[in-house]
Amino acid sequence: MKRHIFPMGIVLTVLVVAWSAAGQQEQGGARREQFQNIRERWEDMSEEEREEFRARMRQGRESWENLSPEEREKRRAEVRERLGSGPARIGRQEQLKAVKAIEAQVAKLKAALESSAPEARSRLRDLSEEERAKMRKDMIAAMRQRQTAIRAIDEELAKLRGPVRPSPESRMRIGELKQIYDLAVKENATETARRLERLMAGYPDESRGRSQPGETRPRRDVQRPQRDRPARPPRPGSARDAERGRPAPAFTLKSFDGKTVSLSEFRGKTVVLEWFNFECPFVQHHYKEAGTMTDLAAKYKDKNVVWLAVNSTSHTTPQANREVAAQHKLAYPILDDRSGTVGRAYGAKTTPHMFVIGPEGKIVYDGAIDNSPLGRTAPGQEPANYVDKTLAALTTGRDVGTATTKPYGCSVKYPK
Repeated sequence: MKRHIFPMGIVLTVLVVAWSAAGQQEQGGARREQFQNIRERWEDMSEEEREEFRARMRQGRESWENLSPEEREKRRAEVRERLGSGPARIGRQEQLKAVKAIEAQVAKLKAALESSAPEARSRLRDLSEEERAKMRKDMIAAMRQRQTAIRAIDEELAKLRGPVRPSPESRMRIGELKQIYDLAVKENATETARRLERLMAGYPDESRGRSQPGETRPRRDVQRPQRDRPARPPRPGSARDAERGRPAPAFTLKSFDGKTVSLSEFRGKTVVLEWFNFECPFVQHHYKEAGTMTDLAAKYKDKNVVWLAVNSTSHTTPQANREVAAQHKLAYPILDDRSGTVGRAYGAKTTPHMFVIGPEGKIVYDGAIDNSPLGRTAPGQEPANYVDKTLAALTTGRDVGTATTKPYGCSVKYPK
């Protein structure tokens, strides 16, 4: 480790000295690439096309010469607006300050790595229980210090790199994504959800690592569609093994049609809890297009399975929920959790977020409804409905395979 620390300081110094020249080379490289593209197009033109091109160039020059100074400045402003402003670089003093901050964090990182050397862990078996507890505590502190130092180094390096200007196509896509999401929240529009799906599928690869100050970002309450991987089987006796069968928090809620529902009244039955928000495009897909929830509830209705929708959206209204229930002819109630008490007790993160409670009153599944957000399955992956598989296992006496997956959808709008 030591032989890497000191050369790092030299590398950072060279980086600062070369920074200004790098920015100029970047601009020069862009111009050279533009001229190269023009030359290639010129060579592919016929003589008639070349003459037409010359005529357009002459016409453009004449048009520019006939403009007033005010009109020329307006034209330049329009071009700058269309292409976007160039990346802003921090000054020399700020660069040196960032380098010093990196050096300080590198020293902390080195100390953290040395304090958690492999030979220290190998001595655990020779220590008393009290000494082991102290060493574990020190190791955890060193790990946190290492992670903090790495994050701080990343932040300072980002300052040195400066903002990366996204392409016009990326800016248009990001802006349209936000507009479409706003429409999806306000309208119950299937086409809006489809447009959102297409943009979300193309946005991550194009904009990864390009987050800039002032750049329009997709709303944080939408999680991008991603592959939901079944959880790795836990080791016997591990913390996650205990979590698989954690007792379901008890609750009593009123439904939006005025009935009182308690979890305790379903003891001995399998209960499915679906976190619900009819404003969310992901929920709309399952109700308007796929029919996922209503079909599953009907499929297991006569197999000792109870389905309950829970709405923890703080701004929702009873009338709106009653209208949605009537529109989709729901055979199960929508429970009023606008206080967010039950949602927070279960740790519900998204809509939809699914929990399956076994007949013994323990949570046997926690996660996504399936692996196909908005009906889109990752390439090379077969569609899978995790809740359907869990219920099939429970109703036939088999073991539940996948106990946890990563939920997707819109974030639960808890009260602040």
